[in-house]
Amino acid sequence: MNSSATIMSNDRGKDSAGGSSRSAGDQQQQQQQQQPATLSRYESQKRRDWNTFGQYLKNQRPPVSLSQCNGNHVLEFLRYLDQFGKTKVHLHGCVFFGQPDPPSPCTCPLRQAWGSLDALIGRLRAAYEENGGSPETNPFGNGSIRVYLREVKECQAKARGILYKKKKKKKNQIKVINDEVKPAKQST
Repeated sequence: MNSSATIMSNDRGKDSAGGSSRSAGDQQQQQQQQQPATLSRYESQKRRDWNTFGQYLKNQRPPVSLSQCNGNHVLEFLRYLDQFGKTKVHLHGCVFFGQPDPPSPCTCPLRQAWGSLDALIGRLRAAYEENGGSPETNPFGNGSIRVYLREVKECQAKARGILYKKKKKKKNQIKVINDEVKPAKQST
């Protein structure tokens, strides 16, 4: 009986050793799954922006739920962010209006740069859909947002004296290239 007890305990030792190596592997897998993968800069910024917007909605009086959010809330959020901007936007009455490099400081307000707002809306639009929102109801894709961004872009361009020129569509350029690549048919 002693010998059988010894054999059984040895078998248990082998099973538990084998089991412990398997459980160590399982533990490593669980730890890898629990540890968030390092996010790209874009993904980190998108998450921060999404959390900031959610906090903004919660701080409204009365608080606004995401399902109630619309384009007007997004526009209010963009205007709210202007107070944290770092881009000097000269007003029409400013002596430096339309000058790209003013020689001295002025009292014109600091605003969010158009490019920053445009990128922010892109990230929030993606985050909305990733968090269960449908593309059809996405408040960040609202036409009023595009109009606002276009107005900010034009206003900031005029205030700095920099004209934004629309680029020609690439279709014309591609057509020319295709015409050049294809040999002309010769009539015989």
